This record gives sequence, structure tokens and C-alpha cells, in this order.
Amino acid sequence: MITPVRLSYGVLAVTIILAGLLHLAVPLLVILFSYFALRQLSYLTKRKWLALVLFIVVAAAIAAAAVYFTRAVLLALPDVAESSIPSASAWAQRRQIELPFTDFESLRAVAIDTLKQEAHYLRNVAHFARSTTTALVFTIIGIVAAVSLFFKTGLDPYRNTHAVKNNLYSICCDEVSKRFRDFYGSFATVMGAQITISLINTTLTAIFVFAVQLPYGPLVLAITFLCGLVPIVGNLVSNTVIVFIALTVSLKLAFGALVFLVVIHKLEYFLNSKIIGERIRNPVWLTLIALIIGERLMGIPGLILAPVVLNYLRVEMLKVEVGPTQEPTSVTGR
Repeated sequence: MITPVRLSYGVLAVTIILAGLLHLAVPLLVILFSYFALRQLSYLTKRKWLALVLFIVVAAAIAAAAVYFTRAVLLALPDVAESSIPSASAWAQRRQIELPFTDFESLRAVAIDTLKQEAHYLRNVAHFARSTTTALVFTIIGIVAAVSLFFKTGLDPYRNTHAVKNNLYSICCDEVSKRFRDFYGSFATVMGAQITISLINTTLTAIFVFAVQLPYGPLVLAITFLCGLVPIVGNLVSNTVIVFIALTVSLKLAFGALVFLVVIHKLEYFLNSKIIGERIRNPVWLTLIALIIGERLMGIPGLILAPVVLNYLRVEMLKVEVGPTQEPTSVTGR
């Protein structure tokens, strides 16, 4: 393996490691998702500028939807609490368990009293506000970087102006660009499969949600689709939310929701195995290990990046040809 190729692998590895150590996984994901969306829109429109306009419209719509659903969650929380707390209180009384709250107001009072006893509460609030602002700034930077890559790819755009054509810098730039193209290809493969799976899951969930008239249906479907982008773990989170909301209506509906979700996911196994088998081709146990490591290193962004890195390693290793193994010879020569 020549030096520029080794250097390109080192640059990619350092980029991923620094993204974890410096908590830059969010802007990395924003760049990948934005570039992925721009490429798909460009494929549909055949014009880059039209794709950019559509991307801005879609990004603005997603931002508006995020604000809307966040507000909807905050407004729905008291109603969910008021409908679920009596059931929880009755369940606790039957088992002689004393709860410190009986309704939403008493629950809020308990929460406020608990927070007041924590000396670091204000510091945590300030830290959360600062983290949110930083994530927003990084998101904007990531989108700008993705747009720049979309219109002018490559690390050495002025290569034709160099006096020495096959100079070391240009060759290294070509190899580094090739590594990142392969990494993006792995991301597109994994995310394409996850988006397909999430759309199928959301469509089947929508049938159940509207059939039983589950409260907060649009919010449930939004959560289901977003959680579906996270392999394996995302379905567990969305299913928990659905069963919890169904529990606020009745225990019978919650049980029905649980049975429906189990049956649907059993049916989805056939589709998922075909989609994952044709695109990612990684065993489930290995994906689970990658998810655990990714979550420990980068949190939620690590859950998304873990199967991408795992698939990229597999694709790169498949390109390396290894010579035939030789049978070990014994000491006696026989």
C-alpha cells in the first residue's frame, strides 16, 4: 500500500475519532444527511440549483415541523399526565404503594421541589441552553459545508494550475477524497435501507393509529419515523411511546397496541431481512455491538454512525486481496 493511500485511511480514521472526542458527531451527521438529500434531489431534478432550492424548502419545513411537534408535546404533556396518573395511582394503591403525587399539579410540584433541592439545577439549565445553541450553530455550518461539497467536490479544485502535475499534494488529495466518497457511499447505503424500513414501519403504524383513533396521531407517526432511522433501538423507543399513549386511554387498548406492534414487526422481519441482506449484509449481533460502542462514544449520533462505520470497514476490507494461505510445514519436513 503506497504512502498516499495509507495517509488517506489515517485522515478518515482521525476525522471519525475527533468527531467523537470533540463532540462533533452532530455536524458530521448534518453534513452527511444534507449531502445525501442534495444528491437525491439533484437526481430527481437534474439541476443542482433547483435541487438546492428544494433542499432549502425541505429544511425549512423540517425546522417548522420540529417546532410544531415540540410545542405539541409540551401542550399534550398535561393531558397525558392527567389521564395516566389516575391509572397509575389506582395500580399503586392496589399494591399498597404510596406515590408522592395524585394529579398533574401535584406531580409538577414534586418535580419543582426536587429541582430546587439540586444546587446544580441552574447550571444544568445554562449548560443545556449553551449545548442547544452550539448544536444549532453546528447544524448551520454543516449545511453550508454540505452545499459547498455539493457544488464543488474535491480537496484540490485547482489541480490543473500546478506546475508539477503528479505532485504529492494532489495525489494525497485524490486518495483522501476517494476514502470519503467510499464512506459517504456506505452512509447512503445504510441510510437508504433505514429510511425504507422506517417508511414501511411508519405506514403500518399509521394504519393502526388511525384505525383505533389513538390520541396525538401525527405526533406518534413523527416519532415513529424519526426513531426508525436508528437501527434496532429506534423501534423499541417508538413502540414504548405508542404503548404508553395507548395506556392513557385504556389497558385494553395498550394490550392491543402491544400485540399489533409485535405482529407487525414479525411481518417486517421478512422485508427488513431482504432490505438489510441486500444492502448492508452485516449480522445482527455485530450491528448490536457496534451500536453499543457507538452510543458509549458519541451518544445518539453514535447509534446512527455505528452501522455506517461497520459497513464501511466491511466494504474496504473486501477490496483488499490476500494471497493464498500456505499450509504450515512440519519441522521434519513431512
